[in-house]
Amino acid sequence: QVRLEESGGGLVQAGGSLRLSCAASGTIFSINVMGWYRQAPGKQRVLVATITSGGSTNYLDSVKGRFTISRDNAKNTVYLQMNSLKPEDTGVYYCNLKYGLGNVWGQGTLVTVSS
Repeated sequence: QVRLEESGGGLVQAGGSLRLSCAASGTIFSINVMGWYRQAPGKQRVLVATITSGGSTNYLDSVKGRFTISRDNAKNTVYLQMNSLKPEDTGVYYCNLKYGLGNVWGQGTLVTVSS
């Protein structure tokens, strides 16, 4: 069974930075996509950034130039470096892993950006 464990959320002032980490454990296919999604209060969950096992990335338009997704395949870990944070970045950030027919979610980590 694949599990995802997230860390790195917290409270930060606008303009600050945070780094989220997500470590996957279990049997994981080498070809996969890992990513981060955000759910703001009262809103639907949206894709923030994804990265394939080959290193191709995709970003939500509003975070381009501020957030960077990266991964360490040897550690089955994905990171999200968030800079120049804005209050609208506030939400629960969920790690996601897609492989074959598998689609696994982490428990989520709360990011709060104060103005």
